[in-house]
Amino acid sequence: MTNLSSPPSTPSSSTVVESTELSSSYTLAIAVVLLSLPLLLLQPIVSLVVALFGVFLLFQTVAIRLVFTQSDLDVYRGDTLLRRFPYDEWENWQIYWQPVPILFYFKEVNSIHFIPMLFNAKMLREALTTHQLPQR
Repeated sequence: MTNLSSPPSTPSSSTVVESTELSSSYTLAIAVVLLSLPLLLLQPIVSLVVALFGVFLLFQTVAIRLVFTQSDLDVYRGDTLLRRFPYDEWENWQIYWQPVPILFYFKEVNSIHFIPMLFNAKMLREALTTHQLPQR
């Protein structure tokens, strides 16, 4: 986990703001691109679609950042905040397919979200448990 702010110099200060930015993981995107290679022999059109999806995932892996703050999960593209998910609206979460995590699911009060595993799954699990978010 990465601490994006330093702790205050005086113990009496209560303005500590810790953020955890998840590191990127290219495993899923590369696996999808590699999956397109054997498909090339069987179905060239399907192979092209799968390869394009893998390239899209590679681009998203480079561009998207997840940052856990004290009160919410922030999604950034570069330095631009795209979306904020306050923890008090979370109902549950789950990481699908434990041997090789491929999908992160979480449910808020009014919506559900599925995010491909484009970041370090171990860091994600640690951040979710650190912030005591309800697990499914």
